[in-house]
Amino acid sequence: MGDRWQVTVDRGVCIGSGMCAAAAPDGFRLDTARQSHPVAPETDADERILAAAEGCPVEAITLTSAGSGEAVFPPEE
Repeated sequence: MGDRWQVTVDRGVCIGSGMCAAAAPDGFRLDTARQSHPVAPETDADERILAAAEGCPVEAITLTSAGSGEAVFPPEE
């Protein structure tokens, strides 16, 4: 892909399901309160990171293009 993404997790929305950490263990970790955190706030574009965002049951994960700030997920309507 070659792109870089900014990865954020809205901890006010996160329910700690762990689905992101299961889908992309190198991309997400759960803290002791079972809240998700990106391992790095900026990462190479990766299908596993995208799958984790798409699979979040409460859509707490946001991906944006690091260069342009354009929404990757959720896509702008």
